Amino acid sequence: MEEKSVLIIIPAYNEGKNIGAFLEQLEQPEIREIADILVMNDASTDNTGEIVRARGHKVVTHVYNLGYGSGLQVGYKYAARRGYRYIIQMDADGQHDVSNVKALYERLITADENGKCPDIVLGSRFVEGSVTYPISFVKRVAYVLFRMLIRVGTGRKIMDPTTGLQGLSRRAFTFYSGYTHFDDRYPDANMIMQMMLLGFRVEEVPAVMHTRVEGISMHSGLKPILYMFRMIFSMIAVWVRIKLFHVDAGAADEEYIS
Repeated sequence: MEEKSVLIIIPAYNEGKNIGAFLEQLEQPEIREIADILVMNDASTDNTGEIVRARGHKVVTHVYNLGYGSGLQVGYKYAARRGYRYIIQMDADGQHDVSNVKALYERLITADENGKCPDIVLGSRFVEGSVTYPISFVKRVAYVLFRMLIRVGTGRKIMDPTTGLQGLSRRAFTFYSGYTHFDDRYPDANMIMQMMLLGFRVEEVPAVMHTRVEGISMHSGLKPILYMFRMIFSMIAVWVRIKLFHVDAGAADEEYIS
């Protein structure tokens, strides 16, 4: 079967109650005609892998739980080696509405007045045209801090710096697939800051998202507080590494990444 130009990557850990219905939605013809689906099964102890295989989709199963970031990076390597031109990454819990696939893809292939297409398109919950999405007080504080750090560090305003709904060009995901280029635990606002500082083109589009129905989020309990502090320090480290030590300078040059 001929592979499409787009690969939808779905990291999954114990999402057996959610992933079947989500995959069914992704199987509609207007999505399947442009995209293949790859589920990164991160050593789930439930029937996540069996559900994916039963529906005929590609699945990579880790023997040990490697974490969200590692799952994504393995997916990037897979896409780079298979020749995909674009990636759309989505969560397995059904929070990312499938209507976002076409919106992200269409923005990825739309050039600006200079003939340049975006490298990264963020599906944002907080720009005009997006659907209202409830968030906790702690997360609201974290978003404000992350936005401020990105604004100070790059001069750009990003409204949803923690969105897991993203579209990536081949330039972007090929770079991410390289050693030390991607946070293998919590790739989030820190990676957005990194890519903007390196000169990759990052844009936001309105997104449709839903609240989780089944299962437990990886940011439940006290984890959001710990995550917030870790991310702040990571973003500062990214700025120091790139602005002061010029690590990966020139990474966004057209000649650097095929």
